[in-house]
Amino acid sequence: MNLKNQWKAFLKDESGLSTVEIILILVVLIALVLIFKDEMIEIVESIFKTINKRIDKI
Repeated sequence: MNLKNQWKAFLKDESGLSTVEIILILVVLIALVLIFKDEMIEIVESIFKTINKRIDKI
């Protein structure tokens, strides 16, 4: 197999495609968490406050 055929085979190889997709998804998720961090903290805090209020009623 000569260099030209090896290069074509390398370009057609898609075995690493799933790894790239997973990395891109993780980057997007991390970016969303960083952007909406404050809102997420407020939501979680309000959920725990509601849980604590309802536990006191039981």
